[in-house]
Amino acid sequence: MIIQLDLQSETPIYAQLVNQIMEGIASGQLKPGDPLPSVRSLAADIGINLHTVNKAYTLLKADGFIQIHRQKGVVIQPDSMPGVTKEYEEKLQQELRPIIAEAICRTMSVEQLQEIVSEMYQQIKNPK
Repeated sequence: MIIQLDLQSETPIYAQLVNQIMEGIASGQLKPGDPLPSVRSLAADIGINLHTVNKAYTLLKADGFIQIHRQKGVVIQPDSMPGVTKEYEEKLQQELRPIIAEAICRTMSVEQLQEIVSEMYQQIKNPK
């Protein structure tokens, strides 16, 4: 999997890294038990601060998407991915609310919005 960061983006680099690893897992490019580079190695490979990579890995570990072992290194969660919880649903609603509000302000129909979400879901789930 190739990590591509936009250093000019308003999205923090650690968040971009989390998002790309998460998309790699969702698309099946990263499978349970697959190793990820060490913090130092990934930081050097993509030319960012190792604390940035460490923050991304810490967030992914806290959410249950990766495991960090002293001997095995960093691996995609080999057991099972975290399920949908009430907390996750609340977080999702909180993050989607302003996006949906803007879509409504721009007079986008619910059908258009659902079509965009459906297309993106399929693109991630079944990459070409």
